[in-house]
Amino acid sequence: MPTIPLLICDDSNMARKQLMRSLPPEWDVSVTTATNGREGIEAIRQGLGSVVLLDLTMPDMDGYETLAAIRAESLQASVIIVSGDVQEEAVRRTLELGALAFLKKPADPDQLQQTLQRLGLLGESANQWGAPALSVDQTPISFNDAFRETVNVAMGRAAALLARVLGVFVQLPVPNVNMLEVGELHMALSDAQANDRLTAVCQGYIGGGIAGEALLLFHDSEIADMAQLMKIDDADYSDMEMLLDLSSILIGACLSGIAEELDVAFSQSHPQVLGLHSGIEELIRLNERRWKKTLAVEISYSLEGHNIHFDLLMLFTEDSVELLSRKLAHLMS
Repeated sequence: MPTIPLLICDDSNMARKQLMRSLPPEWDVSVTTATNGREGIEAIRQGLGSVVLLDLTMPDMDGYETLAAIRAESLQASVIIVSGDVQEEAVRRTLELGALAFLKKPADPDQLQQTLQRLGLLGESANQWGAPALSVDQTPISFNDAFRETVNVAMGRAAALLARVLGVFVQLPVPNVNMLEVGELHMALSDAQANDRLTAVCQGYIGGGIAGEALLLFHDSEIADMAQLMKIDDADYSDMEMLLDLSSILIGACLSGIAEELDVAFSQSHPQVLGLHSGIEELIRLNERRWKKTLAVEISYSLEGHNIHFDLLMLFTEDSVELLSRKLAHLMS
């Protein structure tokens, strides 16, 4: 049986390597990689992707747009989605667009093999000795790439929970991961507040020597719409209580996903509303005394069909970075 051209389309170097290692060892494939949908479509046009393992959350051209382009051009490709966005609606939409199956990240090797077998994509083993060993790209995985992929999986789980609670589809971006001087963070938050009135909810967390604070920023103009979406008609249930409950859901789910990936257990403080400008200034001043740098993860959630979006900032202490690096090195090995 001829070698199968397999395309792995994902913007994360870590995710691509994890998938390479998860492929059935006897599967005779030649692997091409792409970092976004545009590169992926070009590879399929060139006959390099009769089977495609496709991510959804990518810059430039995401997985949904890629599926739509495959259909529009009538390209011959058997597509399996491998994504951290595990919302039920995400699964439904991708299958409707022509994907043959949906696997959650990180892909379980047994589940991947069973899916390929079920879809008739494995064919017969190359020979009794098995297929030739695939050479995995030796490009080193950067800390930012590895942590971004870890957060991507966690953020997808949080979105799935939020989607169930609110009955909406949550649109997810590629998360931003940066080491920032606390002064830079201060400036970024000040700029954000200059454009709109914000309310911030803060929640601290610590576990396995890793510590930080999560900051959820809501635009005040959207809070009433949020309350309506949550179908709150209890006069005793204030907007602030709603924001605290919503924050607990989002921050808790995101931390839980990160904890599971890194094999740590986080304990969380009670969320508190920091209020408007003065509250965030106070948080920055406090952190400026404790640490000079912060590992900042920014996730911008928006709700499809509603003018509602909010930003989750996860700020890890400078001391946490070394421990996070060690945990990620274990994941990458």
